[in-house]
Amino acid sequence: MSVKSGERIGGWLLAPLAWLLLALFSASLSLLIYAGALMTPEMLASLKTQSSSYVTLWAISCAFAVAMWFYTLWLTIAFFKRRKSVPKHYIVWLLISVVLAIKAFAFAPVSDALAIRQLLFPLLAAALLAPYFRRSQRVKSTFVNP
Repeated sequence: MSVKSGERIGGWLLAPLAWLLLALFSASLSLLIYAGALMTPEMLASLKTQSSSYVTLWAISCAFAVAMWFYTLWLTIAFFKRRKSVPKHYIVWLLISVVLAIKAFAFAPVSDALAIRQLLFPLLAAALLAPYFRRSQRVKSTFVNP
C-alpha cells in the first residue's frame, strides 16, 4: 500500500473532523447506555414485561446504534488515513445522521422543542459540509490515498 503525499488535514477540514469525533464519542456513550440496560437485572426484567413489538423496536434501535458506531469508527480511521473514499462516505454518513434525526423527531416521545434542536445540528452540518466535500479543492488534494 503506497501512501501519497497530499495536503495534511487542516484548515476547514478540522471542523468536519471535530464533528466526526464528537459523533463517535456520542455513539460510544449511547452504546454504553444500551450495554448498561442489558447488564442490569432491573432493566432486563423491565424489558421482559414489555410487549414484543416494543422489545423488537428497542433491539432494532440498538442494532442501528451499533452499526452507526462501527461506520463512524471506520470513517474516522479512513479520515486520518486520508483515503479517497472519505468524501463520498462522509456525505453518506451525514445523510444517515439526518435520517436518524428525522426518525427521532417523528417517533420519539420528546417535546417538539427538544426534537427540533436535535434535528437542527445534523441538518446544519449536512447543509454546510456536504457541498464543501463535493466541491472543495482542499478536500480533493487531501484525500488521495487508496
